[in-house]
Amino acid sequence: MKITSAEFVTSAIDPAGWPREGLPEAAFLGRSNVGKSSLINCLVGRKSLARTSSTPGRTRALNFFRVNGQWMFADLPGYGYANVSKEMRKGWQKLVEQYLQERKELRVAVLILDLRRPAGDDERDLIGWLSGQGLPFLLVATKADKLSRSQRQKAQAELAHGLGTRPDQIALFSARTREGREELCRRLLEGMGEKAG
Repeated sequence: MKITSAEFVTSAIDPAGWPREGLPEAAFLGRSNVGKSSLINCLVGRKSLARTSSTPGRTRALNFFRVNGQWMFADLPGYGYANVSKEMRKGWQKLVEQYLQERKELRVAVLILDLRRPAGDDERDLIGWLSGQGLPFLLVATKADKLSRSQRQKAQAELAHGLGTRPDQIALFSARTREGREELCRRLLEGMGEKAG
């Protein structure tokens, strides 16, 4: 996947605001501060297309980006560490579930994890939910550059064990060094193509 263009389309807080272009879509989701925005920016080769913040939970809507004029990337609100009210968190959860269940253009979900952190109930529940919906998903562990090669293998194995999957099903990624970018692009393209075809 060679990305030559990427542009912000819209930010939506309900289905009425979702783009109506009918382009195949990939959704990016993960815990707050996992590096989701940095991953998207690295993928598309832009420094600030998706906004990054040192304050977890800043993404409070679905943000849509048109890529190569062919695909749409949807940046979903983060979960977990965000310092927000339970009521607002429930609102986010409802919005995300509604999107994942109802969005006909959605082809693949990308669940982003921090390689340095063990999998939690949120991640296990989300994988179970995605599987139950029959929605293809990719697992990506970010911040790989922060660990040595031997530490990475151990962390990848532990993460896979916690998720009930195989280590080779978790792609390693670093937005800082761009490690894993080509592999993730390939998997993304396959994921969007498999369901689209």
